[in-house]
Amino acid sequence: MSETNTDSQRTATETETVDVCIVGAGPAGLTAGIFTARAGLDTVILQSGEPILRRNAHLENFPGFPAGVSARLLLDMMEDQADRNDCERRERTVTRVTETDDHLLVDTEENDAFRTPYVICTSWADTAYLSEIDDLGLTKRGSKTYIDVEDDGSTGVDGLYAAGRIAGEPHQTIVAAGDGARVALTVIHDSDVPFYHDWVVPENYFTGRGRDVPPGCEEIDDEERKQREEESLAVMQEYFRERHPDAPTQHPSVEDSN
Repeated sequence: MSETNTDSQRTATETETVDVCIVGAGPAGLTAGIFTARAGLDTVILQSGEPILRRNAHLENFPGFPAGVSARLLLDMMEDQADRNDCERRERTVTRVTETDDHLLVDTEENDAFRTPYVICTSWADTAYLSEIDDLGLTKRGSKTYIDVEDDGSTGVDGLYAAGRIAGEPHQTIVAAGDGARVALTVIHDSDVPFYHDWVVPENYFTGRGRDVPPGCEEIDDEERKQREEESLAVMQEYFRERHPDAPTQHPSVEDSN
């Protein structure tokens, strides 16, 4: 990485070191965070404002919900899942990302910063904070700017990745979530943490065949499986007990006639 900034030149009052910093907390960012955190990487997700998905009136093409689901409820559940898996979610507006010899620095409008080897950009459609990054490919299409990525979500900059709409993926929730997971797996692979698959399997699935349980996998007995399923049922029943209280957010370009 080229030396474009140093800690002594910085204005942030506090710098926190994390393994992964994700910019954006829509479906791509939240899913990426769930995956990296479950792999044991210390992960922070930075969010400025609300995800575009909250504008959706009713989400009807996300697998697993035969009659559709409230977009706001789905986001609430994704946030809960990120929290349960030890992601740190912060309300922060990222102002710039800069490179040093061995890491990336993520500055925020709130006057703090994050030092990290890995940044995943999911902040559709904001790329202004990347203006100081050399060798980063950007493609403009009309009023939108996309980050040029390889098939695995990596960019031409060490440690910098992009997922979802900002990486040119189609504007669908399931695609954004899937791309967030795919890019997170790239980061996990590049980080060299021991990892096989994020699987929770029945007791003896591996050990009963004379194999060690691979990194990232967990064997659980029947009693533990039942307990986890009971918790899952209770959580989902609570979420779906009544309608979500929030109406969809209207597109900002629509004139308020009220």
